[in-house]
Amino acid sequence: MGEVAAVSGRVTAGDRGEVLRCRYGTVDDFDIERFLDGIGAFAGAGANVIVQLANRPVGYGVVESTVESGRADVHPWKRLRTTLTYIAVAMLGTEDDRNVYREAVGSVHRRVRSSPGAEVKYNAFDPELQKWVAVCLCWGVMDIHERLYGSLDKDTKEVFVQYGARFGTGLQMRPDMWPADLAEFESYFEAGLASMRIDDVVAEYLRKLVGMRNVPRPRRVADFHRFAVTGLLPESMRAQLYLPWTDEQERRHRLTFRVLGAIYGRLPVRARILPYSTMLWDMRRRGRLGRPLV
Repeated sequence: MGEVAAVSGRVTAGDRGEVLRCRYGTVDDFDIERFLDGIGAFAGAGANVIVQLANRPVGYGVVESTVESGRADVHPWKRLRTTLTYIAVAMLGTEDDRNVYREAVGSVHRRVRSSPGAEVKYNAFDPELQKWVAVCLCWGVMDIHERLYGSLDKDTKEVFVQYGARFGTGLQMRPDMWPADLAEFESYFEAGLASMRIDDVVAEYLRKLVGMRNVPRPRRVADFHRFAVTGLLPESMRAQLYLPWTDEQERRHRLTFRVLGAIYGRLPVRARILPYSTMLWDMRRRGRLGRPLV
């Protein structure tokens, strides 16, 4: 399994001489530019944030954070930029890029921790919380890809899940914590969803994000955002946020994404990844100029 096996030290298919391969290559040479879809940066971001924050300590870490510069409800566009940059660095960046951005994110995360006596304890450096966030990001990339272009075969999912380990190791998650294979990845994610309970404090924050109440916007934009995000959420998340959803809405949502996929899939690769490649370029530019990365 190449990089993942070498870093984690655990036994993988690659260690046994079995190189997992799919239509996009192996873990070592995965053609991420053909796999990654920039449209997912906007269509799927809101839903992915909700699934991440459904984990109670993660949710409280965001809602109660005293690091104002990173709050989506106060600085929504800045938070969107830093989040998309993180995905771009993890998926498209070099090892040097990931090391630089890990330090930058870490400098902020060091200040995100619960106060003494808090009802909900959290620490942004907690590797278990980082694992949940990383798995959500990996799941989200695959989910958007399938909604746009149809189901992925098992081999592609298997290889991408291992490639996606860098979502966690780009933070402070230990490589050996990452799911060893697709079955373990899916089991971890499904068990996580089943255990999540969104309380009123986090739910109110998330409903503001769904309705884009934290940014000036035309009503039609907000309506489409609510429609797109609600349809991408797991059913259990919709229920806990009291977001109504009908069979007709589900049909229109699936059709909308298939039409987007039919159009978007015809674009050149460079155009399809433009949102992410732009964020990666901006991160490198900021580094050269000595400007804050997050």
